[in-house]
Amino acid sequence: MKEEFFMKKTLVSALTTALVVGAASTTFAAANPFSDVPADHWAYDAVSQLAADGVIEGYGDTTFRGNQNITRYEMAQMIAKAMAKSDVSAADKALIDKLAAEFSDELNNLGVRVSNLERNADMVKWTGEARYTYTSKRDEDTNGKKTKDNADKLQFRLYPTAEVNNNWHVKARLTANTDMSSDKGDDGNVKLTYVYAEGQYGNFDVKLGKQELFSTADAGLVVDDYFSGAAVTFGKDFKTTLEAGRWNLENANDKINTVAKTFDNAANYQGAEFNYGPNKLRLGASYRHFNSAAFTAVNTYSNGTSKSDDANIWSVGAGYKFDHNWDLFGAFAQNTEADNYDTAHNIQLSYKGTDIANKGTWGAYAAYRYFGQNVALFPTYDTFQTNTKGWEVGATYVPFKDVYTAVEYFDGKNLATDRDANTLFGRVSYFF
Repeated sequence: MKEEFFMKKTLVSALTTALVVGAASTTFAAANPFSDVPADHWAYDAVSQLAADGVIEGYGDTTFRGNQNITRYEMAQMIAKAMAKSDVSAADKALIDKLAAEFSDELNNLGVRVSNLERNADMVKWTGEARYTYTSKRDEDTNGKKTKDNADKLQFRLYPTAEVNNNWHVKARLTANTDMSSDKGDDGNVKLTYVYAEGQYGNFDVKLGKQELFSTADAGLVVDDYFSGAAVTFGKDFKTTLEAGRWNLENANDKINTVAKTFDNAANYQGAEFNYGPNKLRLGASYRHFNSAAFTAVNTYSNGTSKSDDANIWSVGAGYKFDHNWDLFGAFAQNTEADNYDTAHNIQLSYKGTDIANKGTWGAYAAYRYFGQNVALFPTYDTFQTNTKGWEVGATYVPFKDVYTAVEYFDGKNLATDRDANTLFGRVSYFF
C-alpha cells in the first residue's frame, strides 16, 4: 500500500508540473488569468524581499529576472510556496498575506487545478491478474482413435476502474495473450475486452457499453462472454435484469462460430432475467433471444428446409447453501427454436471455497454436465467441449495470498458419436 501511495502521488506531482509548465507558457501569456505582471508592480519588490529572507527561491538562483516579466500564474506559484512555510517572521507573514490577497483569483485557480487532478488520480483504481493455463483435450473419433489437443497459455489482464461521481463509474479490462508452445503473442496487441459505464442509484443499476453477458439464474450454463449494449437491474431480494445489444459469435462454441465467419458475426440480442435469493435458497429464471443468419447454417440446428435464424433460450436454476461449507446448485436450459441438441443441464455439489486474500483456503466440487451444442452457446466451464456430457471434479487452493490454483478434470462422451471426450485443466493466477 505504501508503494501504491507513493507511485500515485508521484504521478500526481508529475502531471501537475506538466500542467503548470503548460499554463505558464507564452501561449497563455496574454490571456487572463495568465497575463504578465507589469514590471512596475509592487509584487516584485515584495517577492524579492521574501527571497532575500529565504522564504522562497525564485528561479533557483534567488533572482527573479527583473528584466523579464513573469505571468500572474507564476507569481501565484511563488506565493503558494511561501504560504506553505510556517517558520516566517511577522513582517514576511504580512507580505505573504498581502500578496495572497492580490493574487487570490490565481491562487484559487491553481488550487482547483491541483485538487481536481489529485482527486481524479485517486479515483482511478488499477487491479490486475497474470494467469497461466494448461488445457489437454482428448477425443475419440469414429474409428476409436484418440486425438489430443494441448494448450499452454499466458494471459495478462488489467482492470481500470474510474469514479466519475458518486453514482457513476467506468470499468474496463485490457487483455494480452501469449501461446507458450509457440512463444507467440497477439502480435504485440492489447485487446480491450470490455468497457462500460455503470450508474448505481440505490436498488437501480444501469450499464452502458461492452459488458458481461452472464446469467446468474443458470450460473453461466448458456453463455459467459461480453456483449455491446445496455442493461438495467432493479430490485433488492427479487432482482430483475433487462438487456439488449449485439453479441459477437466468434466466441460461441465451434459448431456455431465456424459458420458465423461467413455471415455477420454479431447476433442481435435481447434478454430478461429474474433472481431471488435473500437467504440460503436462491432461485432464478432467464430468457435470451439471439438473431443471426449463422444459426441457419448449422447442419443440426433444424430438421426442416425452412431454417430458423433465431435462438430462443429459456433457463432456470436453483441453489441451496446448507452451511458455510456445503452448497448444491442445479440448472436447466432449452432452445425452443432448435430441433436437435436443444437442451443443457448441470448439477454441482461444492465444498468450501477459496478466498485469494487468505492463504491456505481451498475448495472442491463434483458435477454432472450436459451441453447440447445449440443451447450451451459458450458456457462458463474451463473444461467445456461442444456437444458433450459427463462428470467433472475439481479442486482449488490458495498457496499464498493473492495466488490462486485450480485443477479440473472432465470425463464424458460426445452426444453425436457417443465417443470418449476428456479434458484436463490447470490454472495458476497471480492477482495484484
